[in-house]
Amino acid sequence: MARLLRQLAALLLAASAAAAGGDTVEVGVNWGSQLSHPLLPDSVVKMLKANGIARVKMFDADPWPVGALVDSGIEVMLGIPNDMLETMNSYGNAEDWVKENVTAYGDKLKLKYVAVGNEPFLKAYNGSFMKTTFPALKNVQKALDEAGVGNKVKAVVPLNADVYVSPDDKPSSGAFRPDINDLMTDMVKFLHDHGAPFVVNIYPFLSLYQSDDFPFEFAFFDGGRNIQDKGGVSYSNVFDANYDTLVNALKKAGVPNLKVIVGEAGWPTDGNKNANLKLARRFYDGLLKKLSKNDGTPVRPGKMEVYLFGLFDEDMKSIAPGNFERHWGIFTYDGKPKFPMDLTGQGHDKLLSPVPDVQYLPHQWCVFDDGAKDKAKLPGNIQYACASGDCTALGYGCSCNGLDEKSNISYAFNMYFQMQDQDVRACDFDGLAKITEKNASARGCLFPIQVLSAGGRAAPGIGWAAAIMALAVMMFV
Repeated sequence: MARLLRQLAALLLAASAAAAGGDTVEVGVNWGSQLSHPLLPDSVVKMLKANGIARVKMFDADPWPVGALVDSGIEVMLGIPNDMLETMNSYGNAEDWVKENVTAYGDKLKLKYVAVGNEPFLKAYNGSFMKTTFPALKNVQKALDEAGVGNKVKAVVPLNADVYVSPDDKPSSGAFRPDINDLMTDMVKFLHDHGAPFVVNIYPFLSLYQSDDFPFEFAFFDGGRNIQDKGGVSYSNVFDANYDTLVNALKKAGVPNLKVIVGEAGWPTDGNKNANLKLARRFYDGLLKKLSKNDGTPVRPGKMEVYLFGLFDEDMKSIAPGNFERHWGIFTYDGKPKFPMDLTGQGHDKLLSPVPDVQYLPHQWCVFDDGAKDKAKLPGNIQYACASGDCTALGYGCSCNGLDEKSNISYAFNMYFQMQDQDVRACDFDGLAKITEKNASARGCLFPIQVLSAGGRAAPGIGWAAAIMALAVMMFV
């Protein structure tokens, strides 16, 4: 009888998955939160289930989206942001965090990992989190253990691929960065001893972006470009080469069999000459087909666990690394799929199911009023609009690069206007702008209408990178 009930339950689960839109896929996704207008978490979860996405990685533990994942059956990795690492150096604080964000959900949340920090050893941070990360990791794992969930929930530290190097660019020479070698060695041994994996973020796009000499085809999985390593090992793409550089670094650190999870892998669709829909689709098609074959890499053959980055475009991300930072999503800001893809890697590409129940602000745009008299105030207003809005699509080689002078200004004004919920006061700019109901989109450039925000709006920070973007627009004008 018990066996019959189990079989019936399995059939019901399969029917539920089919009704939701397809089979469960192995690949996971990163669900970021740096949007001025977030979508309803319940609707996002419906979309995840409709597309068979069964694993999600978060960057915090916000109870709003996490609550939507309760009873969803979706496996979750929660995050503790870098600015909380020092707080987690107190075991009492780690204990409280686990109580509030882990045990409070019981078995209703399918929690698998807690990410302690996010790329805390990134060179750009200049060692800011060097002393606080490992103690925080140990405290969180201890708190999980003492809460009775440490056997099924593991603390990890997602790290950037810059924590390891290869002096001769050969994967076999991989080793941890000299300045953090001792720290990394201690940390990976701790992960090994507690049954936790090493989480690494690998971005072939960044390899291409950071070096003009990088072989273009090597960034993809179908390029036909090969490099030779010692012992006759050959690599046809940088993803595998990067992954095996880490595996060799782990060998040197004394944990050759430590499980590796790729916490982030993706390709942006705007904000750079190599960030577009065509190349993003090429990258994802190659990656997903590779993962479906379970071939692994030359040094670590077998199944790989990967989380795509990311779910949505995020208009409040810092653009200090590059304008492409706001365009990593496989879905647009309003939850629409950007291009056809097959998450199972079988090559049956189709548009993914969108986020349902999305509501928009009224169909109106803020544009430059060419009848305005005091145009001397344009530079300052453009700078303000871009610094407080999002002008990343206007750069060289980007989706809105072909606009004329008037449309450039209108794009900057409209992005600010939309991010401010179409507040009439946000379309003044010293009398240089006006509101129109005529679609301002031009020359293949979408002038978006913002969605009705599901959460409280927060104003994006005005950083130096955004100011530089504004300056670029003014130079065009």
